[in-house]
Amino acid sequence: MTVIETLLEALRVYEIEVIAIEGSHVKLQNNYEVEVEKNKLYKLIDDGYIVAPFSDLNELCRFILS
Repeated sequence: MTVIETLLEALRVYEIEVIAIEGSHVKLQNNYEVEVEKNKLYKLIDDGYIVAPFSDLNELCRFILS
């Protein structure tokens, strides 16, 4: 499973809507975007600004839902 596939599975489990996938960027509900890096680091972006990097997908998903 690729890093993006792992992210998409976590988003599905947490019922977070995926708007679009463009390369290493996954656009989500509420204007969020996740940039996926090969080292399993997920950068959460809100309106063009990096909010925080996450290495734990559960933590990332809970943050998006909060």
